[in-house]
Amino acid sequence: MKIAVLYGGVSGEREVSLSTGKGIIKALKNKGHEVIGIDFDPSKLKELLQLDVDLVFIGLHGRFGEDGKIQGLLDMLNIPYVGSGVLSSALAMDKAKSKQIFAAEGIKTARSQSYVINQFENTEEIARSVRDQFNVPFVVKPNQEGSTLGLTIVKEEQHIDKAIEVAAASDTVILVEDYVGGREVTVPVIGKQGSEQALPVIEIIPKNDYYDFDSKYKPGGSEHIVPAQVSDDLTKRLQEDAVKAHQLLGCDVYSRVDFIIDAHNNAIILEVNTLPGMTPTSLFPDSAQVVGLNYDDLVERFVELSLQE
Repeated sequence: MKIAVLYGGVSGEREVSLSTGKGIIKALKNKGHEVIGIDFDPSKLKELLQLDVDLVFIGLHGRFGEDGKIQGLLDMLNIPYVGSGVLSSALAMDKAKSKQIFAAEGIKTARSQSYVINQFENTEEIARSVRDQFNVPFVVKPNQEGSTLGLTIVKEEQHIDKAIEVAAASDTVILVEDYVGGREVTVPVIGKQGSEQALPVIEIIPKNDYYDFDSKYKPGGSEHIVPAQVSDDLTKRLQEDAVKAHQLLGCDVYSRVDFIIDAHNNAIILEVNTLPGMTPTSLFPDSAQVVGLNYDDLVERFVELSLQE
């Protein structure tokens, strides 16, 4: 089969996507596919417009990859691709919107408030509102960004203005939410719509204060425990909520759902990743390995699921 792999891109997660793309390309070649690798740039669309392939495997992360835009282009070109479609991708990328959907359907979320930057005279107005509504510690982050880029855990009030400035540099909408301390876990989900299953829960133990960019991607930045050492009841709850969140957003083929387990053993959802990292040492492949799916077989499974459309 002739498969194009889109990787790289122009978001802040470019370096991660380069590694993801390299792993996917190697796995597809190992499975006997003819592979075309494309380091994607939205200013150079000619290569995509002239594509003649059976399938596109999207190895992009962040903007122009995970937000539904590339999916919309491929839909218009009538080229099938691996993973979620336009609406589910866009909803998952919009943290404020997805949190509203989760909360309405009974999945626990942290209390939050979003701010559209250009609706305020200046960021000082936003800072005043934040001070009125939130007590430290709390989180300030871009509404649409991945890999904790632009995220600040505000522990002292004098750092609010800087946190808003950092988040606003990445997005026109920022999200402020209560800080929830606890154990960080993530649940991979795989399957066709309506018959998804959750893979083993992974606990993430970051070397830094929280699971930031360095913890995610630098060697030795975090430890992955899979399956996570949590009770059977909590494992079941996490897996059920992960599949439910995946389905509520209309995701397809695969996703990874991140949670915090708080001091009262509540599972608080953080976000759904429609294109999670797929380097050979990423979280999703780690979990799949436990159920007997090695990296190459996992990538091939995504292809098979996508061709069942």
